Amino acid sequence: MILRAPAKLNLCLYLGPRRADGLHELASLFCPLTLADRLVVAGAGEDEVVCPGLAGPNLAAAALAALRERGWRREPLRIEIEKRIPVAAGLGGGSADAAAVLRLAAGEVEGLEAIAMELGADVPSQLRPRFALVRGAGERIEPLPAPREELGVLLVPAEDGLATAEVYAEADRLGLGRSAAELDAIAARLRDAAAGGASPLAYADLLVNDLAAAALSLRPEIGEAIAALERAGAARALVAGSGPTAFGLFADLPAADRAAAALPPRFAAALVAGLAAGGGGGS
Repeated sequence: MILRAPAKLNLCLYLGPRRADGLHELASLFCPLTLADRLVVAGAGEDEVVCPGLAGPNLAAAALAALRERGWRREPLRIEIEKRIPVAAGLGGGSADAAAVLRLAAGEVEGLEAIAMELGADVPSQLRPRFALVRGAGERIEPLPAPREELGVLLVPAEDGLATAEVYAEADRLGLGRSAAELDAIAARLRDAAAGGASPLAYADLLVNDLAAAALSLRPEIGEAIAALERAGAARALVAGSGPTAFGLFADLPAADRAAAALPPRFAAALVAGLAAGGGGGS
């Protein structure tokens, strides 16, 4: 069985207060991309999750272990992950892999959403990748109509990843964040703007990332990637999630391709992707 685990792009990310559990309230538009990891699932003598080129535990293995703890009785599985989403890049690759594993048990294990939240704040939204307004710390998911028009995304990953926890800690140190009332008002504006499948370029002024200052504080070179994307013609250029990837939005894929060719050589690792149609990300 082949599973796809789409990357998740935060078209915007508004940061709210820190909660008692240590997580932050947020308002964000989550959008699945055509860029996706590939998971090959086969029967085996015992459960095994491997990701060539990456050592150590990963969220996909934790997801499989969590399913077993809940009594999932499917035959032992070997899951091999072909990483196409850059690691620790602010694109939700690990969360996407974990959610893909959880989808294997859909209809067979109760409470997949709760398991997903235990694994990480981004995992619940990836159980069913789709365009959505996400609130809470990631557990409140409101599906929205997917944009009707094509959109090209040019991603500029950094050579080294950046831990999400470090970025949020830096955001706290810098005193970033908005009040709960302001976050509610922004969420209402995002909901209205995205209604009817409007292109994100139609409400580009709302595409803001409150974590950008924290990411740039830790990695000032991200600013160079954003500037290069703007010079290449991006309608909007931002930090992706908690970084360190920068992304630019373009009217269509050909425009993103042309911009990729125009970037300086040091950004040769740039990736072009489109907005995924949404749905299950299944086999």
